[in-house]
Amino acid sequence: MRTALYWLIQCTWGLPQTLLGLVLLLLHRRDEHFLHHGAVITRWQGRASMSVGPFVFITSNPFFCEKLSDRFSREELADRLLVHEYGHTIQSLLLGPAYLIVIGIPSTLWGWLPSLNRMRREQQRSYFSFFTESWANRCGEWVTGRKSMEQLVID
Repeated sequence: MRTALYWLIQCTWGLPQTLLGLVLLLLHRRDEHFLHHGAVITRWQGRASMSVGPFVFITSNPFFCEKLSDRFSREELADRLLVHEYGHTIQSLLLGPAYLIVIGIPSTLWGWLPSLNRMRREQQRSYFSFFTESWANRCGEWVTGRKSMEQLVID
Protein backbone atom coordinates (compact mmCIF):
# COMPACT_ATOMS: atom_id res chain seq x y z
CA MET A 1 0.00 0.00 0.00
CA ARG A 2 2.79 2.45 0.92
CA THR A 3 4.59 1.77 -2.38
CA ALA A 4 1.41 2.40 -4.36
CA LEU A 5 0.85 5.69 -2.53
CA TYR A 6 4.52 6.65 -3.07
CA TRP A 7 4.14 6.11 -6.83
CA LEU A 8 0.74 7.83 -7.02
CA ILE A 9 2.17 10.97 -5.40
CA GLN A 10 5.37 10.88 -7.50
CA CYS A 11 3.37 10.46 -10.74
CA THR A 12 0.91 13.27 -9.96
CA TRP A 13 2.29 15.85 -7.51
CA GLY A 14 5.88 15.13 -8.60
CA LEU A 15 5.17 14.66 -12.31
CA PRO A 16 7.88 17.00 -13.77
CA GLN A 17 10.80 15.26 -12.03
CA THR A 18 9.22 11.82 -12.49
CA LEU A 19 9.10 12.35 -16.26
CA LEU A 20 12.71 13.56 -16.27
CA GLY A 21 13.74 10.51 -14.23
CA LEU A 22 11.87 8.19 -16.59
CA VAL A 23 13.74 9.63 -19.58
CA LEU A 24 17.06 9.07 -17.78
CA LEU A 25 15.99 5.54 -16.85
CA LEU A 26 15.20 4.75 -20.48
CA LEU A 27 18.58 6.15 -21.56
CA HIS A 28 20.24 3.86 -19.01
CA ARG A 29 17.99 0.84 -19.45
CA ARG A 30 20.99 -1.50 -19.88
CA ASP A 31 22.47 -0.57 -16.49
CA GLU A 32 21.74 -2.51 -13.30
CA HIS A 33 18.39 -1.67 -11.63
CA PHE A 34 16.80 -2.62 -8.31
CA LEU A 35 14.03 -1.39 -6.00
CA HIS A 36 14.63 0.35 -2.68
CA HIS A 37 11.66 1.44 -0.53
CA GLY A 38 9.58 1.81 -3.71
CA ALA A 39 12.16 3.83 -5.67
CA VAL A 40 13.86 2.51 -8.80
CA ILE A 41 17.62 2.55 -8.28
CA THR A 42 19.97 2.51 -11.27
CA ARG A 43 23.66 1.85 -10.80
CA TRP A 44 25.37 3.83 -13.56
CA GLN A 45 28.85 4.82 -14.70
CA GLY A 46 28.27 8.54 -14.08
CA ARG A 47 30.76 10.35 -11.86
CA ALA A 48 28.08 11.50 -9.43
CA SER A 49 24.75 10.30 -8.11
CA MET A 50 21.38 11.99 -8.47
CA SER A 51 17.66 11.57 -7.80
CA VAL A 52 14.75 12.72 -9.93
CA GLY A 53 11.33 11.80 -8.64
CA PRO A 54 11.21 8.09 -7.77
CA PHE A 55 14.32 7.37 -9.86
CA VAL A 56 17.73 7.29 -8.20
CA PHE A 57 20.95 7.05 -10.19
CA ILE A 58 23.87 5.87 -8.07
CA THR A 59 27.43 6.00 -9.31
CA SER A 60 29.04 2.57 -9.45
CA ASN A 61 32.40 4.10 -8.54
CA PRO A 62 32.12 6.98 -6.05
CA PHE A 63 35.10 9.27 -6.58
CA PHE A 64 35.48 9.86 -2.85
CA CYS A 65 35.85 6.21 -1.72
CA GLU A 66 39.66 6.30 -1.60
CA LYS A 67 39.65 9.54 0.39
CA LEU A 68 37.44 7.98 3.09
CA SER A 69 38.75 4.38 2.94
CA ASP A 70 40.47 4.70 6.33
CA ARG A 71 37.08 5.37 7.99
CA PHE A 72 34.50 3.48 5.91
CA SER A 73 34.30 0.41 3.72
CA ARG A 74 33.21 0.86 0.11
CA GLU A 75 29.97 -1.00 0.96
CA GLU A 76 29.15 1.31 3.87
CA LEU A 77 29.78 4.41 1.77
CA ALA A 78 27.60 3.00 -1.03
CA ASP A 79 24.78 2.36 1.47
CA ARG A 80 25.11 5.84 3.00
CA LEU A 81 25.02 7.38 -0.47
CA LEU A 82 21.88 5.37 -1.29
CA VAL A 83 20.18 6.61 1.90
CA HIS A 84 21.13 10.20 0.99
CA GLU A 85 19.83 9.94 -2.58
CA TYR A 86 16.66 8.22 -1.38
CA GLY A 87 16.17 11.26 0.87
CA HIS A 88 15.91 13.38 -2.27
CA THR A 89 12.96 11.22 -3.40
CA ILE A 90 11.22 12.10 -0.13
CA GLN A 91 11.88 15.78 -0.84
CA SER A 92 10.19 15.22 -4.21
CA LEU A 93 7.13 13.81 -2.43
CA LEU A 94 6.95 16.82 -0.13
CA LEU A 95 7.67 19.59 -2.63
CA GLY A 96 5.99 18.22 -5.75
CA PRO A 97 6.36 20.57 -8.73
CA ALA A 98 8.59 22.92 -6.71
CA TYR A 99 11.25 20.19 -6.27
CA LEU A 100 13.25 21.08 -9.37
CA ILE A 101 13.39 24.76 -8.40
CA VAL A 102 13.92 24.36 -4.65
CA ILE A 103 16.17 21.28 -4.68
CA GLY A 104 17.23 20.27 -8.20
CA ILE A 105 18.72 23.51 -9.50
CA PRO A 106 20.43 24.66 -6.27
CA SER A 107 21.82 21.16 -5.64
CA THR A 108 23.18 20.91 -9.19
CA LEU A 109 24.84 24.33 -8.94
CA TRP A 110 26.29 23.48 -5.51
CA GLY A 111 27.77 20.28 -6.91
CA TRP A 112 29.03 21.41 -10.31
CA LEU A 113 30.04 25.08 -10.25
CA PRO A 114 33.87 25.21 -10.21
CA SER A 115 33.94 28.22 -7.87
CA LEU A 116 31.81 26.38 -5.29
CA ASN A 117 33.90 23.21 -5.65
CA ARG A 118 37.04 25.26 -5.03
CA MET A 119 35.47 27.01 -2.02
CA ARG A 120 34.46 23.66 -0.46
CA ARG A 121 37.96 22.25 -0.98
CA GLU A 122 39.74 25.32 0.41
CA GLN A 123 37.46 25.56 3.45
CA GLN A 124 37.20 21.77 3.91
CA ARG A 125 33.45 22.28 3.89
CA SER A 126 31.18 19.28 3.48
CA TYR A 127 29.15 18.99 0.29
CA PHE A 128 26.37 17.77 2.59
CA SER A 129 26.32 21.02 4.59
CA PHE A 130 24.22 22.75 1.90
CA PHE A 131 20.52 22.90 2.85
CA THR A 132 19.33 20.66 0.00
CA GLU A 133 21.85 17.95 0.92
CA SER A 134 21.57 18.04 4.71
CA TRP A 135 17.78 17.90 4.39
CA ALA A 136 18.09 14.89 2.04
CA ASN A 137 20.32 13.19 4.63
CA ARG A 138 17.69 13.72 7.34
CA CYS A 139 14.82 12.55 5.10
CA GLY A 140 16.66 9.40 4.04
CA GLU A 141 17.64 8.55 7.61
CA TRP A 142 14.11 9.20 8.88
CA VAL A 143 12.50 6.84 6.35
CA THR A 144 15.12 4.08 6.22
CA GLY A 145 16.42 4.18 9.79
CA ARG A 146 20.00 3.94 8.43
CA LYS A 147 22.90 6.40 8.46
CA SER A 148 23.41 8.79 5.57
CA MET A 149 26.43 10.83 4.49
CA GLU A 150 26.28 13.14 7.54
CA GLN A 151 28.81 16.00 7.16
CA LEU A 152 31.52 14.00 5.37
CA VAL A 153 33.98 16.10 3.39
CA ILE A 154 34.27 14.41 -0.02
CA ASP A 155 35.92 17.10 -2.16
